[in-house]
Amino acid sequence: MKKKLNALLLFAMFFCGSAMAGEKDDMFNPLQTAVPSLSIAPDARGGALGDVGAATSADVNSQYWNPAKYAAMDGRGGVSLSYTPWLRKIVNDIDLVYLAGYYKLDEVSALSASFRYFSYGEINLTDLNPSGEPVEVGTAKPYEFAVDLGYSRALSERWTAAVALRFILSDITNGMDDEDGTYTSGKAVGADVAAYYKAPISLGEKRTANASFGFNISNIGSKISYDDGETSQFIPTNLRVGGAFEYPFDEYNSVTVALDLNKLLIPSTPVRTAEMSDEEYEEELQNYRDMSSVSGIFKSFGDAPGGFEEEMKEIMWSVGLEYSYNKQFMVRGGYFHESESKGNRKYFSLGAGFKLSVFELNAAYLISTAQSNPLDQTLRFSLGFNLEGMKKLVEN
Repeated sequence: MKKKLNALLLFAMFFCGSAMAGEKDDMFNPLQTAVPSLSIAPDARGGALGDVGAATSADVNSQYWNPAKYAAMDGRGGVSLSYTPWLRKIVNDIDLVYLAGYYKLDEVSALSASFRYFSYGEINLTDLNPSGEPVEVGTAKPYEFAVDLGYSRALSERWTAAVALRFILSDITNGMDDEDGTYTSGKAVGADVAAYYKAPISLGEKRTANASFGFNISNIGSKISYDDGETSQFIPTNLRVGGAFEYPFDEYNSVTVALDLNKLLIPSTPVRTAEMSDEEYEEELQNYRDMSSVSGIFKSFGDAPGGFEEEMKEIMWSVGLEYSYNKQFMVRGGYFHESESKGNRKYFSLGAGFKLSVFELNAAYLISTAQSNPLDQTLRFSLGFNLEGMKKLVEN
């Protein structure tokens, strides 16, 4: 008796939190990617800001948002561990663990790395017995992980840039077979290219504001296959562009407002029209399946079935606000918006942080504005350590 598992069911487990189309008449046509866990914001600070991070001030978790920010860090090095229980309104054993760190090589360059592990939890497997009745045949624990290494460098007093390389493994089959025994673990490689700009603005009276801009093109790389190369799927190549402005009220109090725009750089899945024959539709599908990831990036800017209007709906936007007292106590809020026809993820986020010379602790909470969204009430926790602070603590 063969154990069966359709990989699309696992992807649906992730997208079910966002695939609740609104009451509008727009065609529901989300972009489809493999390894969807790569798109989950991993840390509490960015999560509390509505998934904003392209141009916010540098922190230890910048590897996901914009690795170029590490070269602008003041500290010598740091490490952070984040934990996110995922889709808790549906199941209680899906979660994301994220480990990130950096080390300044000198005043102008830094090495950074991160590791993320996403568990789909335990899944009960069923099959049909000779009588055609479903029977349980065991359990599986699918997972995905990614590990990456980045290098960032200051190009001038205001500009920094970075590249990162990533290895991705997606074991959604967890050793299971279909009738042909073709299910395998998917493997892919990707790269990030990022830049960060930060300019001080004098306000007089010994006060200085900061305006910043950043972008990160992430997961530029190969496609991924779960059937020994018979078919392959796109990984979530993404363009993130953002800006931020930090305004100091006085020596101790400041507020930062930030905006991010995101667009997946993958082609739209072909949609069959009434005028299209079976042969024409199959040809469109085959062209989509055969398309390389690089070709998909360029095609993604003009291939939406609904034309320019639908292309604009593929852009997700988010805004975040952070209040800081003495760079030690932070209160955050944000909002994330995705079009109803592209996933319908819409939520507010709240969070707070506490930072000392040795460690910092951050938490975030998500409040969905879309009805029946299992992403509602998602929590994130991050605990970070400053290597210089720890060294001084040990020496004293």
